[in-house]
Amino acid sequence: MPRFKPVLAKFRSRFSDRTLKGERFEIPLLRFERLQRNLRISVRKLQKNPTLSLMIMLTLALGIGANAAIFSFCYAVFLAPLPYPHPGQLVVLQSQIQGHDDWVSTLDFLDWKLQHTLFQDLNAWTGGGFNISTQAEPENLAASHVTVGLFPMMGDGFYLGRNFLPDEGIAGKDHVVILTHAMWKRLGANPSIAGTVLHLDGEPYVVVGVLSPGVRDPGSPLIVPLVFKPEQFNRDYHWMNVVGRLKPGISIPHAQANMDAIVARIAQAHPEAKGWTVTVEPFRSASLHARQKLTLWLLMGAVAFLLVIACVNVASLLLAKAMTEKREVAIRGALGASPAAIFAEFLTESLMLALFAGGLSTVTGYAMLRGLIAVMPAGTLPAAADVRLNLPVLLFTLGIAIAAGLLFGCVPAWYTSRLDPMETMNEGGRSGAGLGRNRLRRLLVVSEFSLALALLAGAGLAIHSFWNLVHVDLGVRTGRVLTFVLGVPDSRSKQPERIVAYYRQILDRIESVPGVSDATVMSGMPLQVPGFSMPFTIAGKVADPGLHLAAVVQQVTPSYYRTFGINLTRGRSFNEHDDASSMKVAVVNEEFVRHFLQGVDPLRQRLIMQQFIPGVTRLGPAVEWQIVGVYRTVRSAGLRDRVAEIDIPFWQSPWDSASIGVRTAQDPESMFRSVAAAVHAVDPQIALAEPRTMDQVRDEVLASDRFTMLLFACFALVALMLAAVGIYGVMAFSVTQRRQEMALRIALGGTPSRVVGLVMKEGIMLASLGFAIGLIGALSVQRVMQSTLYDIGPIDYASLGVVVFLLFIAALLACYLPAFRASSADPMQTLRNQ
Repeated sequence: MPRFKPVLAKFRSRFSDRTLKGERFEIPLLRFERLQRNLRISVRKLQKNPTLSLMIMLTLALGIGANAAIFSFCYAVFLAPLPYPHPGQLVVLQSQIQGHDDWVSTLDFLDWKLQHTLFQDLNAWTGGGFNISTQAEPENLAASHVTVGLFPMMGDGFYLGRNFLPDEGIAGKDHVVILTHAMWKRLGANPSIAGTVLHLDGEPYVVVGVLSPGVRDPGSPLIVPLVFKPEQFNRDYHWMNVVGRLKPGISIPHAQANMDAIVARIAQAHPEAKGWTVTVEPFRSASLHARQKLTLWLLMGAVAFLLVIACVNVASLLLAKAMTEKREVAIRGALGASPAAIFAEFLTESLMLALFAGGLSTVTGYAMLRGLIAVMPAGTLPAAADVRLNLPVLLFTLGIAIAAGLLFGCVPAWYTSRLDPMETMNEGGRSGAGLGRNRLRRLLVVSEFSLALALLAGAGLAIHSFWNLVHVDLGVRTGRVLTFVLGVPDSRSKQPERIVAYYRQILDRIESVPGVSDATVMSGMPLQVPGFSMPFTIAGKVADPGLHLAAVVQQVTPSYYRTFGINLTRGRSFNEHDDASSMKVAVVNEEFVRHFLQGVDPLRQRLIMQQFIPGVTRLGPAVEWQIVGVYRTVRSAGLRDRVAEIDIPFWQSPWDSASIGVRTAQDPESMFRSVAAAVHAVDPQIALAEPRTMDQVRDEVLASDRFTMLLFACFALVALMLAAVGIYGVMAFSVTQRRQEMALRIALGGTPSRVVGLVMKEGIMLASLGFAIGLIGALSVQRVMQSTLYDIGPIDYASLGVVVFLLFIAALLACYLPAFRASSADPMQTLRNQ
């Protein structure tokens, strides 16, 4: 190495001479030395102003950390590789009628599986549950019924044991079960569990395997083979989910064309399949609702706005700092420092601040991420989404830290590099308080208020939308109502008479419990999807061949309307005489009348609809149902939509597995044990699944909107604080620059109130200009958010008015504080100091 030093010295001397002569050629060594010098100067500046440096880093860490936290969600949902081999080949297939997605019927699935040519495999699964006695009382656990090829197709690994064998998908050989890793640990983590027996619904099932830990753990803990019964081979009952894996090189449009041809052949051969189509979607896209996807992107946009506001704020602070250093910069310029060198020096300082803030943002981002995960409602994200601060998120954080440093660093660097040394030196101690001299800082404040107004408008819209949802007419009284599901085993009798007798006994026992005023049996649940979608026709009307009428159907007992406080607007409800021996009757909601029976008397109409057969996925023959009543529409499907519903008497068309609703005279949660004891007095083996009050059901339905609203509100609050700090900084610096002028005004007879008014006038002018520009952004934000909002018009004047008022108050306070301090100072002391 020593022998190379003379050569290096020669090159350094030669190219340094070229640089001094104005030539642009520089070797990397000299550039590295200049970078080192800029870094040393930047460190000294940061140490000289530790309070300002810390404030800047904390402001940036807040903005960058929020971006890192939300990007973690977006990356996990949209970008991260799914935990399956070749995830791009996985697709979801759904039946569709008149643009509405539905599940898949048995025969459709079997025909698809037989006729497809572009898939490696197709498999189906459906939900269910089993009663299992793992504790003192029976417990109902969710279960998945899957075709035997599902796990090999998906690429799921096994921690213990094996997958289902092909013949275990045949009736009689299907009493085998696979456990998730979480369920295996719950049962004691026995490494020899394969081959042991679990009693599910009182029947022995052999444990054959345990899945590897991971994506399956949050789902159903029990997995059993999906076996088709003879009565399930039909096309009129849609009940399964279908997943497929494409062959290598096959695109989704090609697969869609292949499936369209198959469905067309099925419809030509089977008239009952006419009108049904099929959709092929990527597995990733099908696992998240369109509104959830848009909400995630909106949140990403909100934190991006927040970061830009933070950058503008920091740029304003650094610009103020640069204006206090302009005399020093002018001296350096007079001594030969080029504008490019000064620009690079200030930009290096900004980038160093941004990188320090980026390191700090990993802490703030992680804290925000853990907090969001803790309060996030269950089911908000797909089960496969692994949300964490991984390497791609950290690289994103580094990238936006550098981008932020460039964004806010260029303004003060550009300002200082354009200073004229002679003009600056001639100014001496004069402040330069004219409006034109601080035009750049005022422009930054206007930009900050415009961005803040747009972000606050988004938060205001989310809050207003949530307010509308909370105060919507639910159609039910949620107070003092307990609900739960009875997981009746498939092995029980499916004879309608025995099902009716069974539930009559349970209702009699529950109603005899002290404190119970009403109890009902139902196949659905108010405020959620209440039942099955069923096709129907209206008697006496000529049906349009291309139009398929369908509505949600549920079976309820006569006390259903009293239990949930549902008001009938016409006709009557059901009574105990509406049983199997009497005329078939139905009660519809107002939405059904509005959608299908406008202009006619609904009580004179009869519906032709097939009857349910208990315990099997098949419909019975079509029968006529006389409409005898109309009730106020009960909200369902997330409270946003009004769904047309048909209620039929449970005693006329019973269902083997049903839900129970109980109205109590006291706190319903305290009544659960008494109600459970009443049920177990009739059936000791049955488990009461999903016990919840109707207030809890309502809160769960609102949870996603509440979570989104709180996030927007938190980001908007931070934006409001940053905007207030920004205008405070501008006004404080302006007052400092003009303190000599203000002291002269007061000394010559001006009142302090006039000085305050002078500063307030300037601040209000800046805020008003920011509001005018920000209103355009606010209206654009509303257009983008419109599909996620509820009952919000094209322009939401209420939320815009509140947002503008809050920002205006923040601007007034931020202007008043420095103005009051300046007007309270002793003018003679100020002039003496100047």
